[in-house]
Order: sequence, then structure tokens, then C-alpha cells
Amino acid sequence: MRSVHFALILLASVVAAGAARADSSFPFGMEMTLDALPQPGSKRVPDLDIGDNGEVVLELWCKGGKGQFSVAGNTVIFVAGQMEDRSCPAAKAQADDDLLAALTEATTWKRQGDDVSFIGIRTLKFRLNTN
Repeated sequence: MRSVHFALILLASVVAAGAARADSSFPFGMEMTLDALPQPGSKRVPDLDIGDNGEVVLELWCKGGKGQFSVAGNTVIFVAGQMEDRSCPAAKAQADDDLLAALTEATTWKRQGDDVSFIGIRTLKFRLNTN
């Protein structure tokens, strides 16, 4: 009986370790939303739709566009492409520019469950859209 109990504990540990490893992978092929409040007068919150090869479609507070993530271990490089200027009010355009700058300045990333953080001069926290 004792060996069966030990085997069950060992099996549970292996399964938990596998789940933790899978949980720490970069979220290629997923969409995530910035952990932030909408700008005044809007319901929109920035989100990133990351493709399987790191290509990303960005929908910010006002602007939208494409970019590319390159990932090696916990190191990340983000390069923004051309952003679509949608006649944004000055405050939203500045917030979009600040967000793009923070993503570009990020040098590392980490994932904890459904939370993904890009870390640089400023840390940006995103939540994976799992529904």
C-alpha cells in the first residue's frame, strides 16, 4: 500500500511539473489584452494577437498595425511595423506611442498562468484571452 501511495505522489508531481513547464511558454498563436483601464470615453483596451511565428496584429487605444516578436528563452525583441493613424485624439495617440515604446524597450518576458509580462524600463502586463 505504501508503494502505491508513493507512486501516486510521484505521478502527481510529474504531471504538475509538466503543467508548469507548458504554462511558461511564450504564447505564440494566442491573443492577449493589456491589463489597463480603457481611456476616458472609450471601452477599448489594447490587445495583441500573436501568430505562430511571432507576427503580431496590434489594436491599441486608437491606432492599429502590425509588428513582430522574436523570442529566445526569456529574452524578447519587439519590432513595430507601420501603425495606422486613425485620426486619433492627441491623448490616445500619445498613449499608443508610449505603449509601443514600452513594448520596443522590453528586453525580457515572463509568463505566470494567463498573465504575460514584458519587462524593460516599464513592465507591461497582459492577460491571455482564454475564453
